[in-house]
Amino acid sequence: MSDEMTGGCQCGRIRYAVTIDNDDAYLCHCRMCQRATGGVSIAFRNVPRAAVRWLTAEPDYYRSSPIAQRGFCAACGTPLTFRFDEGENIDLTVGSFDDPSRFVPRHHFGAESLHAAWIDTGKLERYRCDQNPGLVDRWTKATGGMPA
Repeated sequence: MSDEMTGGCQCGRIRYAVTIDNDDAYLCHCRMCQRATGGVSIAFRNVPRAAVRWLTAEPDYYRSSPIAQRGFCAACGTPLTFRFDEGENIDLTVGSFDDPSRFVPRHHFGAESLHAAWIDTGKLERYRCDQNPGLVDRWTKATGGMPA
């Protein structure tokens, strides 16, 4: 079943809609993705380029290698895409979707750079943002309450 899903950057300058036909996503651990995001991996959803509609503005792009470009918002810095120069598909960052909960990681890519300690985190304690009094106080003073 195909659904239209939406997403965009943190500041809202760049918004997109995309037709999604399954829940598949993947984690990329390659060193280029690690450096581009500052994280140990990034979650991507691969889609046909033709399935993506840029609603407000297209991403800004930078050439991350001789064979690919990464899309991002120049205003807020949100990583949005990865695309090879040639090919019909594009990767959208799972975290940029308005509802990323639909997606399920199906494989790891760039496994040569995978940091195993960051994969098996099921036994770590979990804290909610609203359980941190300092964070709640900062948000309340700035905006009157916690963000949705």
